[in-house]
Amino acid sequence: MIHFALLFSRQGKVRLSKYYKPYSQKERAKLVKEVTSQILSRPSKLCNVVEHRNLKLIYKRYASLYFTLAVDDEENELIVLEMIQHYVEILDRYFGNVCELDLIFNFHKAYYLLDEVFVAGELQETSKKLIARLVSEQDALVEAAKMGTVEQDGTPLQYP
Repeated sequence: MIHFALLFSRQGKVRLSKYYKPYSQKERAKLVKEVTSQILSRPSKLCNVVEHRNLKLIYKRYASLYFTLAVDDEENELIVLEMIQHYVEILDRYFGNVCELDLIFNFHKAYYLLDEVFVAGELQETSKKLIARLVSEQDALVEAAKMGTVEQDGTPLQYP
């Protein structure tokens, strides 16, 4: 089970955080500080698994971003690394070569994609095509709502 997901830059700035277990704001701030300092201080040649309290921190660096998942001790590290890779590929497909600025300016989309992949701390969807279709449908609904062309039930109006 995933306890939390953190995306942060090489400078330690959090770009996305999602908690699947209840933590107070004080605990979250402490966790972020501990996790970022522990991962950023590691040499790049070391493995991508770190023991932290009673959790495993599994991370992967892509360009200037660290994608980190905190999981139970019993979880398979390689599967969790694949889950990170899966989420990054979905981000990459949606944004077209995702970068840190995409996550800063479109954080709501990054959260939406994260929620499509992981639900309640478990991997929910493995099909990249299905997620891409769901997100494009959501984008179409949002655009239609902005234009005022959505009916009460959420279906776009069809004009002849």
